[in-house]
Amino acid sequence: MVNWIDNNELLIWWLIFSSVIIFVVTLFLAPFILAGLPVDYFSSSSRHRRYRSERHPLLRVLLFSLKNCAGLLLLIAGLMMLALPGQGILTIITGLLLLNFPGKYQAERWLLKRRYVYQVIAWIRRTAGKPDLLLDSDQK
Repeated sequence: MVNWIDNNELLIWWLIFSSVIIFVVTLFLAPFILAGLPVDYFSSSSRHRRYRSERHPLLRVLLFSLKNCAGLLLLIAGLMMLALPGQGILTIITGLLLLNFPGKYQAERWLLKRRYVYQVIAWIRRTAGKPDLLLDSDQK
């Protein structure tokens, strides 16, 4: 193991550097993303589609592909960081949030319904001057 570390010192430094960058970017971007969500974003049992029709189809496919590629890269990097230095769990979660897969919206709603998670997100939104997110369609 020590021999491998000696032979791959540059790789380890790049992983540490990228881990710090991912952590800092996530730390600063998450509040902006959470504050920018519409108040009723999670109130429906299915994902809102209102913004998709405003973009050109080619641009929509390009952005969709780039977002999923970034998510896949972060997921792989996070899995590697579980064994190597870095914020593995945070990077995996960030990658999963960027990826599109069946059941993702329901998983996000389930996670948001956890009391502690909801309280933290509500605090972030209130700090930004935004109302709390609605979780069920019967909430007003």
